[in-house]
Amino acid sequence: RRVHGEKHRMRFIRFCRPDVPKSHCIGALINGQTIVDFTAALASKFGPIRSMRQFLSLGESGIEAAKEVCASGKWSIPVKDVRLLAPISDSEKVICIGMNYVDHCLEQKAPIPVEPIIFSKFANTIISPGDPILFTKEMKKLDFEVELAIVIGKSGKYIPHDKAMDHVAGFTVAHDVSERMWQMEKNGSQWVLGKTFDSFCPLGPAIVTRDEISDPHKLGIRCFVNGQTMQNSNTDQLIFKTEDLVAWCSKFFTLTPGDVILSGTPPGVGVFRKPPVFLKPGDVVTCEIDELGSITNPVVEEEKAKL
Repeated sequence: RRVHGEKHRMRFIRFCRPDVPKSHCIGALINGQTIVDFTAALASKFGPIRSMRQFLSLGESGIEAAKEVCASGKWSIPVKDVRLLAPISDSEKVICIGMNYVDHCLEQKAPIPVEPIIFSKFANTIISPGDPILFTKEMKKLDFEVELAIVIGKSGKYIPHDKAMDHVAGFTVAHDVSERMWQMEKNGSQWVLGKTFDSFCPLGPAIVTRDEISDPHKLGIRCFVNGQTMQNSNTDQLIFKTEDLVAWCSKFFTLTPGDVILSGTPPGVGVFRKPPVFLKPGDVVTCEIDELGSITNPVVEEEKAKL
């Protein structure tokens, strides 16, 4: 799906070839049509690069080498010959922000937070575009949340607000899948179980670098269920922006390359609708953000899924 404002220049991706599905590679998507294979191109300089976390850990030297490869016109593969994966799957931390859209707070009649509300997912939640969101026997109230995800590119602790963007590799689209019964009614109202079922964090399609985005805090953000618009807002509604979140989180723990911060969801989630709307097997969810792209994932009964 082509999203408004999408520039289609260099975007960092993970991919695999259908004939070698377990051979995951790192690269760039150029102009929406061509893949440049960094894993092959940079092997002689950096050794085998199999994960985005490993690539981002190379720092500026890795980024500059990648730009040179892209400019060379070599190591290219038609996008039709590969499958795009979640741009990162081995994050050390998946950090989540609750109640971070003004309009989302208003729909709940909740006060605007004065400090970011932090919780987390585990890396087992990350899946690729097209992968199934697993519906298990433990689920009664499965819900959707489109989110802008911040990907960390440089380690840091106690990061000053005015230096925060220097630590950001880029942005991608995230779906913070949530099971509301386990989030709100069970487990002592601790959120972790309701947020960390396997498959609860689809990511993609690419990491779009800071210089490729007009303004990460002025992007249309939407979620569709079976083609029906369920969430439709703008990242200008974020209470705590990227710089706020990076600086705040780094007060408590070191941020490292590949860490992902899910920055919160806008209004329209199923649990606060009247009547509530929850996902069921057979539903298809698309999350999209202007200039970043979109991801689509079906909801599938766990027993029937082929992972």
